[in-house]
Amino acid sequence: MTLDRYVLAFAGIMVLLSVAMTFWVSAYFVWLTVFVGGNMLQSAFTGFCPAAIVFRKLGIKPGTAF
Repeated sequence: MTLDRYVLAFAGIMVLLSVAMTFWVSAYFVWLTVFVGGNMLQSAFTGFCPAAIVFRKLGIKPGTAF
């Protein structure tokens, strides 16, 4: 898998996890969903993604987007 797919998979896992935590733990976990969505939106326009930086430092081979 390339870096792009890792970032998309990580974002998807975080969204699903935050929705589950909102449902079963506390309604305040909805802010995690908002944060992930906002980060995905700004990444689409700027190309800057903190998760991509971390994954790159872990040695994941680069993709076309990041």
